[in-house]
Amino acid sequence: MSEHHPVKPVERADRIGAKRAIAGEAASREWWRRVPRVVTAPRTVFAALAETDDTDVDARSEPVLAITILAGMACILLTPAWGTVMDDPTVDALVLVVVTFIGGLFYGAAGYFLLGLALWLGARAVGVDPPFKIARQIVAFAALPLALALVVLVPAIAIGFGSDWFRTGGSDEGAGRVVVTALGLAFVAWSTALVALGLRTTLRLPWRGVAGALLLAGVLVAAFAVLPSVF
Repeated sequence: MSEHHPVKPVERADRIGAKRAIAGEAASREWWRRVPRVVTAPRTVFAALAETDDTDVDARSEPVLAITILAGMACILLTPAWGTVMDDPTVDALVLVVVTFIGGLFYGAAGYFLLGLALWLGARAVGVDPPFKIARQIVAFAALPLALALVVLVPAIAIGFGSDWFRTGGSDEGAGRVVVTALGLAFVAWSTALVALGLRTTLRLPWRGVAGALLLAGVLVAAFAVLPSVF
């Protein structure tokens, strides 16, 4: 005759924790698989972002972090401050890479929260009350084209201008810088279109809500663009 042994609270908690960890790992892998679909089938990704289950929302954190850092690095390469960063003789190529990564980390994080706030406020202004974290994640996944811009911008800068891109004067003066900057702005426009799609698909905003949220975000972007020059 078998004797029933009650499960201790600690054991029950361990089992629940193990199940949640397994579910979280599976959800994380699924979100990594979704990342390329932001380019090929963005509507499906933004539809999936509407899921508010805690496990699913938390599973997006790793791709969100990676995209945010890379997008921040791409953006900071185009700022006026980075056009003079190597005027300081102590900044060599290695230091440039390090400060660009660190700058991209902070720049991307600030954009993630500020633009997420702008979208969240825009949504609330038209009567939609989404979780703030979901609004931020729309910004992050919509920034994938900016992250991919590094694949184009870094070779274009390295081959076309070298270290002159980061110094006052040199071969990047005039049309060359304008062309590369315009190329970067094309990726910005792509990301902006994805933000609009995310607002419509994930938050189900009406077009007036989409326009209002993007207008508010645009004001923040304009202010944010001059931030490195101020500091």
